[in-house]
Amino acid sequence: MSDYEYEDEYEYEDDYEYDEDDGEEIAYDDDDGGGPPDDADDPNIKKENGYYEAKGYVEERKITEASEEFEKVIDLDKDPKPSEWTFKSMKQLTKLYLRASSTSNSSPISSSNEESSDEVSQQQKQNAERVVYHYSRLLKCIADGAVTQNRAEKGINGLLDKVSSQTHNHHMARSQTDHHRHLARDVYVATIDTFNPRTGKFPNERLWFKTNLKLGQLYYELNNISKLQAVIKDLMTLHHPPSNNTGNMDVGTSRSEAKTSETNLMEIYALQIQLYSKLKDNKKLREVFNRAMSIQGGIPHPRTLALIQELGGKMHMANREFEAAEKAFFQAFKSYDEAGDPSRLRCLKILVMASMLYASTINPFDSQEARPYRDDPEIKVMTTLVQAFQSNQIREFEQTLRRNEKKIMDDEFIREYVQDLLRTMRIQCMSSLVAPYKRISFKYISRELNDVPVEEVEALLVSLILDGKLDGRVDQVNGILERNVSGPGAAAVSSSSTSKEGVGVSGNGSVTSWNESLEGQSCAALTSLTKNLESLSIAVSSLGVRSL
Repeated sequence: MSDYEYEDEYEYEDDYEYDEDDGEEIAYDDDDGGGPPDDADDPNIKKENGYYEAKGYVEERKITEASEEFEKVIDLDKDPKPSEWTFKSMKQLTKLYLRASSTSNSSPISSSNEESSDEVSQQQKQNAERVVYHYSRLLKCIADGAVTQNRAEKGINGLLDKVSSQTHNHHMARSQTDHHRHLARDVYVATIDTFNPRTGKFPNERLWFKTNLKLGQLYYELNNISKLQAVIKDLMTLHHPPSNNTGNMDVGTSRSEAKTSETNLMEIYALQIQLYSKLKDNKKLREVFNRAMSIQGGIPHPRTLALIQELGGKMHMANREFEAAEKAFFQAFKSYDEAGDPSRLRCLKILVMASMLYASTINPFDSQEARPYRDDPEIKVMTTLVQAFQSNQIREFEQTLRRNEKKIMDDEFIREYVQDLLRTMRIQCMSSLVAPYKRISFKYISRELNDVPVEEVEALLVSLILDGKLDGRVDQVNGILERNVSGPGAAAVSSSSTSKEGVGVSGNGSVTSWNESLEGQSCAALTSLTKNLESLSIAVSSLGVRSL
């Protein structure tokens, strides 16, 4: 990381919103002796000057000096009890070591830039321990009443967001990500213990609830199912929806309280849906999904709604309910888009795939929400696919799949449905292809479907007939489909080869023998010939009698 990147990052992290309450910084010339003589020994002035001096060291990247100066401010602020300066200094120390725990060369512990990988790992571990240490001191400072509840909540929320963002840093190596996840777990657990509304030293239900959600999400990512279930149980135990047995809002419950309760419930449902999705328990997932969709009045974050809808869509896909899946993915895409979440592009890809599996005649990119992304490099492949799908251009469809195999197959969920997508495309093209004809050969269909094996053509035709989507019969011996078509205009693409026996499948699935039909036709012809011969014999006999 360059010096510029470091300074920009820390400036973003710095707690200037609190510093503004302290007034403007005052700079003194050296000739003035460092400040007004009358205030030189004022403890509050010393704390303030020390705090800003420490922040100056941070901006100069003098990490060790900054840490020592923050500690001096804390020492000055011990009597009679910690004040806001201790709170702010401890918060800055936590941020300082939090950042150091994710880098190898800007640590307060060592200034060397050429450590071995083992030394770096050990260094990061030590810095992580210091994060937990300083954060625990900060929590104790809050519990001792150094700042108001609102100030404490705002400061802790900011730190928790920074901890959470490090666990989702995609530029980190896997080992580093795991390291930060364990650090986040320790921070979350300490926060929950302090702010527990029943047993905590500084009860704050709102902060406790938010931190539990973060901890639950972390356990989900760590695949720790038992711990995730315990978190969900704690959340549900403490959560009391403000409703009576009739399902209506209790008397005395304000609408804002009801909305807060419903919003919290949606957040809990989102965790449950992730749990059941990981366990592949579609029955329970459907139950929770339906409960979440029935909630009215809550105002959850758009990302929470998107997560619920996306996993609900995947549930529908697993049950081959493609129409319902398409609707769920569209809602998920809109919510991700509203939240500005990059997941919107991944969700849009799945939406397009669900639309094709449903064989929808509506192009997803015609919607106002999806139209701006149709030419996005990451989405362009899906745009081409859906255009080929809706125009029955099977060759272009399959060529696009082959050319962009890596892009498409990289998504595990999409990869699972590629064969279903190909089958849907072939069935759609086949249905359109055979529509004008009464009799058509399997070989002709195979050529038109980009040389699909004849065996697969036959299997697809039989599937269509058995599903009631095609009325006809299959001649397996001669490789011909005969449709039950009445009225003028029916045509035949291929002539039947001479066969003694064939097997057909009728529209209702019954098997008939063509041999029986041929025998019947032969008997009828023989009977007709016999009658004609008898008539000829009678005529000859009558002529003979007249001549006599």
